[in-house]
Amino acid sequence: MDLQKHHKATFDNISAEKRERIIRAATMEFAMRGFENANINNIAKKADVSVGSLYKYFDNKQDMFLTIIHYSIASMEELLNNLAQSDEDILLKVDKIIRTIQKSSKENDLLVKLYNVMTSENNPRFASQFAYEMESMTARIYRVAIEQGKKAGDVREDIDSAFAAYLLDNIFMNLQFSYACDYYKERFKIYTGGDILNRDDFVVEQCLKFIKSALKK
Repeated sequence: MDLQKHHKATFDNISAEKRERIIRAATMEFAMRGFENANINNIAKKADVSVGSLYKYFDNKQDMFLTIIHYSIASMEELLNNLAQSDEDILLKVDKIIRTIQKSSKENDLLVKLYNVMTSENNPRFASQFAYEMESMTARIYRVAIEQGKKAGDVREDIDSAFAAYLLDNIFMNLQFSYACDYYKERFKIYTGGDILNRDDFVVEQCLKFIKSALKK
């Protein structure tokens, strides 16, 4: 993932600690207020830097936002690429993805909230770019995993790989939101019980049973 696509080279030259402060402050602002209402002054204040400094690193608010989006993508990219290249049974891959979702959504809830804001942002200027940058990697990796499962005899041949990948991603995306976003947390509890957020193994087990019934011969 080429993060330099949306930020200036000067952003790479500052300390890792300062870079993390800016990324976290921007993530918080965009996650809480959305792109249109996010304020550069608020980001500078939260990051304890000057507004002028931010413009040394980013040309505009859009470039800052896209850098944060790329940062969130990169946090999952390595895991998914490793899974795509492994010969493990598809259910083992799904198990690892769900457990990673559970852990990362709780630890990095702001990134998930940002993703939620981004997917519901009423901004046609960015919609196609967001969708492509966020979804093309996972679409490819899940499709490849399903194709590998077919070749290994683990996955039914009568399933369309691309459509199955889409359905899998919808399960994963909803789980992300259910562990991080207030509305989805409450929805999760209403459907499955008030203690569901503390029953990670149960969630994995039930998801695997459901997915196995759909994919396995």
